Amino acid sequence: MRLNQNILLLGKKVVLVPYTPEHVPRYHEWMKSEELRRLTASDPLTLEQEYVMQHSWREDADKCTFIVLDAEKWRAQPGTSEESCMAGDVNLFLTDLGDPSLGEIEVMIAEPSCRGQGLGTEAVLMMMSYGVTKLGLTKFEAKIGQGNEPSIRMFRKLHFEQVAVSSVFQEVTLRLTMSDPERQWLLEQTSHVEEKPYRAGASEPR
Repeated sequence: MRLNQNILLLGKKVVLVPYTPEHVPRYHEWMKSEELRRLTASDPLTLEQEYVMQHSWREDADKCTFIVLDAEKWRAQPGTSEESCMAGDVNLFLTDLGDPSLGEIEVMIAEPSCRGQGLGTEAVLMMMSYGVTKLGLTKFEAKIGQGNEPSIRMFRKLHFEQVAVSSVFQEVTLRLTMSDPERQWLLEQTSHVEEKPYRAGASEPR
């Protein structure tokens, strides 16, 4: 999605930046992990295929992707490459043609040292806020593997409720509808987030 290609979202624990070619090598290294591919239902790709995928995600109007940077590392090392601060990614898929107000959300904290610290939670909240305020979304779904208990617990803490279980795909579907109270809660949770202009490779702390 081109809408987010020139913005950076600055939170407390994470910084969200557009997925650019600079990020592909690290992302490719992550996806060599069988565990990550299983948790994200991803097929193994060559580095060249990963670059093609990054380009399509930037161009496709129904996909919104941010790379999740560890804000602590990003702030501590001015001028350092974003690749060295990468923690994972967060995505929105706008694939329900019958309901443009519905977004499927997913998050991956791929860097082992970044897990269990709340980075995924803040990334999801920031992405949901972006979806509500910039994309006009009013409903979110998360499809999670039945064995991924940490992710299921995280989404439940964010007010998602289980609406379906697929034994075929071995996944749970959770949903959150943004009522006025939920929208207000979300905007309060993300009131600290700053939106800044982004230039690939130059998102230095300021």
